[in-house]
Amino acid sequence: MTVPLASVVRRLGRPVTYTRWLHLLMATVAGVLAGFLHPGTFRTGGWETWLWIAVLPVPLVLAAALVPVVRRIEGLQAQLLLTPGPHGPEQRAASGISTTPATRRRDRVRTAGWLLLRLETGVAVTALTVQLPTLAVAFAMAAAGRPSHLRGLPAIEAPHWWYGLFVPLPLVLLLAVVLGAGSLMARAARLLLGPSAAERLAALEARTERLLAHNRLAQELHDSIGHALTVTVVQAGAARAAGAPEFTDRALAAIEETGRQALGELERALALLREDAPRPADRPLLTEAERLLESARAAGSTVSAELSGPLADLPGAVSREGYRMVQEALTNVLRHAGPVPVSVRIAAGGGVLELDVRNPLPAAPAGPGSGGRGLRGIRERAALLGGEARTGPADGAWQVSVRLPLPA
Repeated sequence: MTVPLASVVRRLGRPVTYTRWLHLLMATVAGVLAGFLHPGTFRTGGWETWLWIAVLPVPLVLAAALVPVVRRIEGLQAQLLLTPGPHGPEQRAASGISTTPATRRRDRVRTAGWLLLRLETGVAVTALTVQLPTLAVAFAMAAAGRPSHLRGLPAIEAPHWWYGLFVPLPLVLLLAVVLGAGSLMARAARLLLGPSAAERLAALEARTERLLAHNRLAQELHDSIGHALTVTVVQAGAARAAGAPEFTDRALAAIEETGRQALGELERALALLREDAPRPADRPLLTEAERLLESARAAGSTVSAELSGPLADLPGAVSREGYRMVQEALTNVLRHAGPVPVSVRIAAGGGVLELDVRNPLPAAPAGPGSGGRGLRGIRERAALLGGEARTGPADGAWQVSVRLPLPA
């Protein structure tokens, strides 16, 4: 008996118990307003009055269920008053209660069921909230030796002290009803106001999009910031080894420019986590590939480049992802092979975009599966665009070769 009693005491100390009680009392408002329009509703003040309050607003409730926004209003009330704890966006999403307007017939039927259940349960709880404390007062009056003639209750004509033993019983019963009805309504809200199958599918798609956005952010940071750091390290090492003031000045200028570009890339990548995330069009395109080539040259590599075809007319997604692939390929060369000769070919035509980056093999990674996340990211980007990417030794050199289909 100790554990249930302790549990009941804890529940009585939780604010949600009383917000649920308030939620049920609010459901009676429609019945009371309807009662004022019906002659004689409040004439007796007994159980007949509560019966009228429970019946009169039923047509109005059923009509309200047809209004799509009513489901949203009821969902917001249920989230705020029936569910415990804080009510931030994450907690509301985890409550199992939808706040989407009813757009389908099934949702309207469930909303009607919820409104009817809330009305009838609310009227019953409100009636007990009024009548049971009144009964406790009647018992207290009888225990004090005074007859009670309270409206809506049987009269006690023969008062006696032993009526005082019954004083706590109505109050205990009321608290038990409030706890039980509150838990019932919380479960019913998840059942009747919970998301439909279509809403759950939409939420799943939104979650998948968020996960993809996070993966894209990780790839963006890896490609852009990794490239900048690699160029900076190679530049600093070359300047220290050269020991020539003129070369050092050029290296410092290149490091400054690379750092400035990296800050811009970092800002664009981190903006994906903010509400004011930039449009994809704000990311660099293949038409800006010369910037990557100059960065590699500034790091000490001899870069021979061949750019052909209408690069400015490429679809935005292909151009943006192509830029990142070339960037990662050059970063991979600088990171694993150092300032070695590199050949870059970017060609668009015949319905295909070809990207080819090569450098001498001896200092390159050992096999086609090496290169860490960068080369894997190139293959993943190519696959998402319906193309293919090959990385590994070819004709005595380390090659990154990508073919992406272009729409007609």
